[in-house]
This record gives sequence, structure tokens and C-alpha cells, in this order.
Amino acid sequence: MSLFAALRLPREILFGTGQRHALPTVAARLGKRALICTDSRLAATDMFGEILSQLEAAGIAVMVHDRVQPDVPRDTVAVCAEEARAFHPDMVIGIGGGSCLDMAKCAALLLSHGGVLQDYYGEFKVPAPVLPIIAVPTTAGTGSEVTPVAVISDPDRTLKVGISSPYLIATVAICDPDLTMTCPRGLTAIAGADALTHAIEAFTAARRPADHELAQQHVFVGKSALTDHFALMAIELLGRSLERAVADGSDAAARADVMMGALAAGCAFGTAGTAAAHAVQYPAGALTHTPHGLGVATMLPYVMTYNRTVAMPEMAAIARALGLGEPGQDDDELADAAIAEVSRLFAAIGITPTLAGLGLAADKLDWTAEQALGIGRLIKNNPRSLDLPAMRRLVQAAYDGDLAAAAQ
Repeated sequence: MSLFAALRLPREILFGTGQRHALPTVAARLGKRALICTDSRLAATDMFGEILSQLEAAGIAVMVHDRVQPDVPRDTVAVCAEEARAFHPDMVIGIGGGSCLDMAKCAALLLSHGGVLQDYYGEFKVPAPVLPIIAVPTTAGTGSEVTPVAVISDPDRTLKVGISSPYLIATVAICDPDLTMTCPRGLTAIAGADALTHAIEAFTAARRPADHELAQQHVFVGKSALTDHFALMAIELLGRSLERAVADGSDAAARADVMMGALAAGCAFGTAGTAAAHAVQYPAGALTHTPHGLGVATMLPYVMTYNRTVAMPEMAAIARALGLGEPGQDDDELADAAIAEVSRLFAAIGITPTLAGLGLAADKLDWTAEQALGIGRLIKNNPRSLDLPAMRRLVQAAYDGDLAAAAQ
């Protein structure tokens, strides 16, 4: 097998305590007028006020859109872009959780190219670069600060919709762990579990033939040497510190590990992509109205079990990254250990272990399986192929809490 790698990332990534104070200098290199997308809670904090003061002191005129809602309802993007059009921003700054960053991406898209968001659903529909985007996450999970994806909710569709384009990758990502210190326990757990799911699904993603057209025809290209590097880094950091960060939100070292883990996971899956756990969460989440990170984490042990036989070396490597195993221990035992540890960790931080526990109705399992199988960009990334009977068995296993049944 020849060595192959692909990676798409921001022009600049700044990580570390206090890096938020670099924002005015970074922004000044991109222009003099900034649209900021955030939510009402964050906009009322002293930290946000400090950021505004620093931007204004640097001579940057600011317009704040502080009405970002969870899951970014489609029509709220149009409102944001229309209100900002007369302001003529040179850049868009997203400050907050994943929805704030996704709003910034979508607003930059509409301000740059017009039309409606529906014009850009899917892959490679964005025709050219958009306004520069600066992503400043305040949670550690989605990885949106480094990925080419924006996810929105469309009232005309049951499932959330993705817009995937390299043009949506932020110009600069500024990741300051201090911004996560006040993140509530539950959100810390769900966001961190989301990040670990990103890393594991990217690391176990299908490996595709390294044709020169691969990355030109697909936003998500499957695993490669560089995405593997970031995925394993994320697994190690999250494995050692997520439980600590949830238990004690004031643990600065654990907070830094988790934010770096989420960043590294984003670097991995932003090019490699995710797979079956994410595919099931789209319909399951739409029916149960549960947070995305909770749903994908609920599914992950079952998907790992389903994929175990075709991804044994990767499962063993995951176990070692989690600090498990003894010298000379075989891959089969390590794979079991990896699945058991992910299940233990998620239980320890409060992740619901079954789809039934998330509130999915038994009479919706067939529909969930059908819809999940239809999300081709994710299903094609799963290392073990899935047809409808296999997906139906996987969903049933996750509903029942039967890990052994997921292996069939």
C-alpha cells in the first residue's frame, strides 16, 4: 500500500491559554469591519464585552448578531445576512459553540454569493471563496473551527442538512481553553463525547484508493496518514482527560487536553469524514430532539462492535491510545478492551447507553434505519459495508442495549 494523505485546514490555528487576546491583531489583518455571530447568553458575559472592547480599540468596527439558536434554523441565517449586508463586513467572526461557528460560515456564504442556503446543500456547491471567517470556539466538541462543514436545520426537512465545501473552512481558528472553563458539566460531557466519536470514526473510516481525483470529487476522502495522526492524538487526549474535565470543570489542564482533543478530532474528520454513528444520529436526533453529541456517542460502542472484524488493527491502536493493553497482547483482545473502555468512559460522564434511553420509539426503528442508510456521504465511509438488514440490526442492537447483537 502506497503512502497517501490528504488534509484541509485553516490558514492559521492558534491554541493556548490567553490566545483569545490575539483576535484583534488577527482580525486587523483581514479588514476593518467585522460581523460577529454569537448567542444571547455569551453576548451578556464580561468575557464577550472584553473581546468587543479589544476589537474596537484596534480600530475594527463591529456589528454583533447575538441571536444564534441551537442547530441554526435555516431562515435565521437569511435574517442575519440581510441585516449585515448594509454593514459591508470584511470578515465574519463566530464566537461560541458549534452553532455560532456554523452561523458564521453560513452568513459568510450568503453575504459572499447571495441566493438561499438551499442552493448550497450537499458537497462542493459553494462556487468560490467566502468572506474570511475567524472561529473562536467556547466549547470543546464539534470541531467546526477547522472543518469544511456547516450544519443547519431546515423546516421543510425532517433531518438536519449539511453544507460541505473547502471554502467554508475558517481562515483562522483561535482556541483558548480559558473560554471553556465555565462550560456546564452536561455540555462538557456531550461535547467531549462528540469529539471522541469524531476521532474514532475518522480513524476507523474506510481507506479509499488514492486516486488523484479522490480529494477533488469528495469533501470527505476517508482515512489517510495525516488524519490518522490527528485522530490518535485526539483519542489519547480525550481518553486521559475528558472524565476529569467533566468531574471538575476548574481543572485547567484537563480543559486544555479536551479542547486540544476536540481540535485534533476536527482536523481528522474534517478531511477523513465520519461514518455510521453519525448516520444513525441524524434521523434518531430528529425524532428525539436530543443533542447531536449525545446521539453519536450513544451509537459509538455499537458501531465499533459492528466494525470490529474489519478494523481490528485500528481498534487495537485505539486501545493503546487510550492507555490500555500489555506488551504482546493480541489485537483481538485490544479491540475488545477499546470498546469496553469507550463504553465505560461514556457511562461515567452520563452518556445515555441506548436509543431507547434517548426516547426513540420502537415503531420508528425501521424508519431510522432507512433514513440512516440513505446518508451516502457517511455510509460510504464506514469500514464495514451496510445494507438495510444490517443497518436494521445495528439500530435494534443500540435500541436494546445489546452490544453482542451489534457484531452480527
